[in-house]
Amino acid sequence: MFSHVMLGADDIEAARRFYDAILGALGAAPGVIDERGRLVYSHAGGRFLISAPIDGKAAHGANGGTLGFAASSPEAVDAWHAAGVANGGTAIEDPPGPRDATEGRRLYLAYLRDPAGNKLCALYRIV
Repeated sequence: MFSHVMLGADDIEAARRFYDAILGALGAAPGVIDERGRLVYSHAGGRFLISAPIDGKAAHGANGGTLGFAASSPEAVDAWHAAGVANGGTAIEDPPGPRDATEGRRLYLAYLRDPAGNKLCALYRIV
């Protein structure tokens, strides 16, 4: 459905430290800066970009928006969360752990805010 996802950040180097750490915990290679100054990650067929806002205004997290990253195990979710907190992110919501979802499903989740305030989630589907 998606060709890519892009989030805004005012400090690309802080974003690079943060996203290299959390995406590296999920198996992604470090990001690269493209010719437009955007930070670009490619992994498992997806592209994720961080850019200074085109309109020149300050970046800010979307109210009600969450960007979710797939994880391969509960341990990967925990590593993602720990890497984020150690690299400028803020732990939010409940601590990493299992949650009941709809239709009898169970998920293992963790939530962070990145240095620009974007809300992120790492998710592993237990059942």
